[in-house]
Amino acid sequence: MAGREGPRPGGRSARVQASVHGAVQALMTRMERAEITIPMIAVEAGVTPSTIYRRWGDIQELLADVAVERLKPDMQPVDTGNGGKDLLAWAEQYAEEMSSKPGREMIRDVLAAQDGGGAYQCCNFTKQQIDVIAARAAGRGEAFPEADAVMDRVVSPIMYRILFGEAPDTAHVARLVSGAMGLVSKAPASV
Repeated sequence: MAGREGPRPGGRSARVQASVHGAVQALMTRMERAEITIPMIAVEAGVTPSTIYRRWGDIQELLADVAVERLKPDMQPVDTGNGGKDLLAWAEQYAEEMSSKPGREMIRDVLAAQDGGGAYQCCNFTKQQIDVIAARAAGRGEAFPEADAVMDRVVSPIMYRILFGEAPDTAHVARLVSGAMGLVSKAPASV
């Protein structure tokens, strides 16, 4: 969407976005992604193709926008009462969701977009989830690695394997989390 004015929040713009996103998702349940066209989406959404082209530019930008919205977490990470266990539970779920067929497709859509803003948003979604886990751990007086260290030691290797190899199994994810947790002192935090 580089060079285009951003959508106005609320009102007609929000309704159009919701309708178009819904149309994309509905079409994806009925056919292969490669078969979907902007005119098909427009018919399904009840808008003109020019509305879609004006807002998203091309199908790849639209698919990336839909993927970013779908990748937005819809719940807080599980709270086990322990930061390391919270991180492990979150990382296992993250690896499972991202390595699924829909997860891989959404990752590809986000990465294929021209502006790269979707990848930045997805990174922020992930970091926010880690920040929640870190804040809970800090509230309990537990040592917890910096969010950037978790991104580098847990999230990045998971994503690399998903994109360029086989999805990591739970044992591999546990080793990644253990390595990240090993970055912090085992001594209890002073209160």
